[in-house]
Amino acid sequence: MTGILPAVVAQPELEGGNLVLVVVVALIALGALGMAAMFRSQVLAAGEGTDNMKTIALAVQEGANAYLQRQFRTLGIFAAVAFVVLFALPADDITVRIGRSIFFLVGAGFSAAIGYLGMSLAVRANLRVAAAAETEGRDPAMTIGFRTGAFVGMATVGLGLLGASVVVLLFKDEAPVVLEGFGFGAALLAMFMRVGGGIFTKAADVGADLVGKVENNIPEDDPRNAATIADNVGDNVGDCAGMAADLFESYAVTLVAALILGAAAFGDKGLVFPLLIPAIGALTAVLGIYITKPKAGENGLTTINRAFYISAAVGALASVVLSYVYLPGDFAEFGDTFAGVDGDPRFIASAAVVIGIVMAAGILALTGYYTGTEYRPVKDVGKTSLTGPATVILSGLSVGFESAVYTTLVIGAAVFGAFLLGGATLTVSLFAVALAGCGLLTTVGVIVAMDTFGPVSDNAQGIAEMSGDVSEQGAQILTELDAVGNTTKAITKGIAIATAVLAATALFGSYATSVGEALAESGSDEILNFQVFNPAVLVGVLLGAAVVFLFSGLAINAVARAAGAVVFEVRRQFREIPGIMEGTGRPEYGKVVDIVTRDSLRELVTPGILAVMAPIAVGFGLGVTALAGFLAGAIGAGTLMAVFLANAGGAWDNAKKLVEDGHHGGKGSESHAATVIGDTVGDPFKDTAGPAINPLIKVMNLVSLLIASAVVSMSVGKDENDALRIVIALVAVAIITAAVVVSKRREVAIADDGDNTGSSSFSPHHA
Repeated sequence: MTGILPAVVAQPELEGGNLVLVVVVALIALGALGMAAMFRSQVLAAGEGTDNMKTIALAVQEGANAYLQRQFRTLGIFAAVAFVVLFALPADDITVRIGRSIFFLVGAGFSAAIGYLGMSLAVRANLRVAAAAETEGRDPAMTIGFRTGAFVGMATVGLGLLGASVVVLLFKDEAPVVLEGFGFGAALLAMFMRVGGGIFTKAADVGADLVGKVENNIPEDDPRNAATIADNVGDNVGDCAGMAADLFESYAVTLVAALILGAAAFGDKGLVFPLLIPAIGALTAVLGIYITKPKAGENGLTTINRAFYISAAVGALASVVLSYVYLPGDFAEFGDTFAGVDGDPRFIASAAVVIGIVMAAGILALTGYYTGTEYRPVKDVGKTSLTGPATVILSGLSVGFESAVYTTLVIGAAVFGAFLLGGATLTVSLFAVALAGCGLLTTVGVIVAMDTFGPVSDNAQGIAEMSGDVSEQGAQILTELDAVGNTTKAITKGIAIATAVLAATALFGSYATSVGEALAESGSDEILNFQVFNPAVLVGVLLGAAVVFLFSGLAINAVARAAGAVVFEVRRQFREIPGIMEGTGRPEYGKVVDIVTRDSLRELVTPGILAVMAPIAVGFGLGVTALAGFLAGAIGAGTLMAVFLANAGGAWDNAKKLVEDGHHGGKGSESHAATVIGDTVGDPFKDTAGPAINPLIKVMNLVSLLIASAVVSMSVGKDENDALRIVIALVAVAIITAAVVVSKRREVAIADDGDNTGSSSFSPHHA
């Protein structure tokens, strides 16, 4: 067993000073929520602009609210089923089982709340940014946009810390088991919101671009295009609500993994320390938000990056000080389990946290390089537009593939570097990896602010263009902010991926711990088969990687189908509604919103079923060893795929911005049409499939962790029941198969309809 599964120290007994510290963390969480409320009031106090702007913004608000309300009704069914299933899974006593199920709902509720609250402010901030750009200039407009993100960032930090600290206060030594439910709720809701919102936003965006820009040669947010309102709604339900829920889920699940492993490694101090690190991050996030003040003539991205680096450096220094003040200098103080173990726990903990922070900074720099308009990769993609859309696609794919390698090397180096800190003790090594994730959490407040800034600035530009009430100077300011927002969105996707890998690796360690304990209790020789040299591991790796590919394909196909429906509807309106092109006829915006709402909610079911049922099928069908390989394959393939999709899409998007700024012929040129096509390919890459992989791998790890003991009990020992185990696996496979078949049948139906509706030609001059 040595070197295969971690040893476990005595369960923590939270009392005295440690209990007080958890209360302090809860108070800091409440303080973060108070800061969020203050930032919200500052945004809402800004001017709202002209009546035209208000009318357009109201339409976006109504569409976004209607979508999320319908989405939450749909997701309520999944939450109810999961609540019952969680209650049925084994736990030490009934109180813990009830707590795990209740906090599943709390985690899901917090995830939904973050998405909804972030979206509700973003759709009110967009016209305020547009108005400020026109009347006050760039710096006030940028401040409003970033304070909107600050609200979401502080709410994310506040709710994440509050949920975890309350669980620890209520359940103490049983908190790690209850936290599994909290993390699973956050991850499951985030995945559904990410997939559904991503399908909505990119179906509308792709449909609007293909019919508007490419076929009719009209601007992106031209009010004559019936898909423009849906496109602006999509920015909020996908890039804002979906991404906010995703980042909250990353925050919650990383905390869950750290607390589970911390309790196993260091007892009560291991349960408290992972809460203290992100509490420091909550304080440094406030610093980062307040120092985000652009200097005259300075690029907005430089301003935001500087604030990130300063707040990260302060967080790293404070974390090192905390490690040396709070933790003992000798492992012997953690009990007999660590007798004879060399090393300084203070150094290990502080170094692991710093590794996580440095990794975040490295990914920020790498992603900025591969997706920023001022760097060579995007400039090279822009140049290829001179030779047509095919070379744009090829060059963007190349950027995505190359960037995935270097980003994965950075993440891998961080994971392995943290792992090596534990020396020969696997428990401590895995805890160090989780602490690296906690280090990354110290940057989440600023990261979420950076992310939300993207859709707000994008929407502000759309409202300005649709209203026609913004001067050329104001429009240029909004174009600059939109380009900055594109890059910040790409950066936050990269960091979200890194968080997912760290959390998934730590959860993988928790899974190994759970399996090892269950096998040891069974007294079976099967414990010897739980190692990497078993051929079942390779089978599991292949299946885990395959699920990532299938999930990505389902998400991209869903966008293609929904976008096709948008294309046909917008073409119909151009053809049948008199005076649209002349500006005298009013498009039926609501019909496009209804189409993408219906299709996105319908399409999110299949990827969601795959994420939950795949580990159940592998675990019960092939056993815990194959399931371990499955998780490893999903983490490895998921990391590469997510980075590739995000950065390729980001490069295509900013190459389009580069051409629209006047390079290579500017707007309306053949080069512009080529980059628009590249951007439409990249849209579902970077905003649907890529980001959705983050919660996917964490959902699969959490499902595996939750079913681990049940799989072992049915496989070996006195409760062995191979027949029931195989039946469960076959039912899971049947559910996945049925969902995929239904999805494919929808694809054929739309294709048949498209063949009978009109041309599918995307010629730049098609009218």
